[in-house]
Amino acid sequence: MVHKLAFIGFGVVGQGLAEILRDKKEALKKGEEFEAEVVAISDLMKGSIYHPNGLDIDTALNVLKETGNLENYPHTPGLVTGWDSLTTIRKTNADTIIEVSFTDVKTGQPAIDHCKTAFETGKNVVMTNKGPVALAYRELAELADKHGVHWGFEGTVMSGTPALRMPVATLAGNDITEIRGILNGTTNYILTKMETEGILYEEALKQAQKLGYAEADPTSDVEGYDARYKIVILANYVMKIPLTVEEVFCKGITDITLQDIEEAKREGKRWKLLAKARKEGDKVIASIAPEKVDLADSLASVHGAINAITYETDLLGPVTLSGAGAGKVETGFSLLIDLITISREKKAVKLS
Repeated sequence: MVHKLAFIGFGVVGQGLAEILRDKKEALKKGEEFEAEVVAISDLMKGSIYHPNGLDIDTALNVLKETGNLENYPHTPGLVTGWDSLTTIRKTNADTIIEVSFTDVKTGQPAIDHCKTAFETGKNVVMTNKGPVALAYRELAELADKHGVHWGFEGTVMSGTPALRMPVATLAGNDITEIRGILNGTTNYILTKMETEGILYEEALKQAQKLGYAEADPTSDVEGYDARYKIVILANYVMKIPLTVEEVFCKGITDITLQDIEEAKREGKRWKLLAKARKEGDKVIASIAPEKVDLADSLASVHGAINAITYETDLLGPVTLSGAGAGKVETGFSLLIDLITISREKKAVKLS
């Protein structure tokens, strides 16, 4: 079975997945019996193209690189241009929508509406946008279930590192009582630089921006807002306990000084911006805040832009996972593994 895909948004992450599908086409077919065909791409700034018999990925990428507009794709009988995102979702013959649009993390839009439209028209969704999962998890999960479609969002927490799939699949049977993590690579890079090079926060931030780890406006990262959305997703999906963004105490790293760094060193500790969620009865208490972590703690050894997460379990004790939390290929991979998961589940249903 060939999986037909429609991209909503075609920036760095979308192009990353497209390149993976192109480069690994034969390996995926041989190793996973997974075949995918891109039938539509719709991007607010780059234009929109759709062909029910499929688009050539190389051609689309080259046209975009050379002209900046997908609608310069060679016109052939059946090619449709100019559809907006919602029209593309409704009218395309895709099985799965790749939702990687530019989305306001404070409202979750337009990605929330993209998900709703896809589910209501019987289409699966895989996405990397945090907003919809953090702000509308229960509503969207119930809608997907009602229409019998799949919703994948592995890339919303630690990019391609399986922070969601790993605990659900391989820690099943455990009671996960607490989650502690370094869920933002920008802040971890800044704190690492301040400690190892003795530079001020402002200089470390400039270096992070120069390397592309921090945006021109770094507020979401350094004030902890990015990590707050991620811990909400973890609480809802992994712990299966409702938690809203507003319920999470949030403090960033902007007040951390070199004096604080040196004091932690003398105590045998290291500063980290920790995202935490702890079960208390039928509730979850969650926070984002800088903490002095003992050097013996597994999270203390996580340096630079790497992310890490520790699951406290009743049967195995603490289990720590670390890996990339961002990147074109890494985030593209998170979408791929969601697609492969959908493919595997469909095969399992057929076999049964």
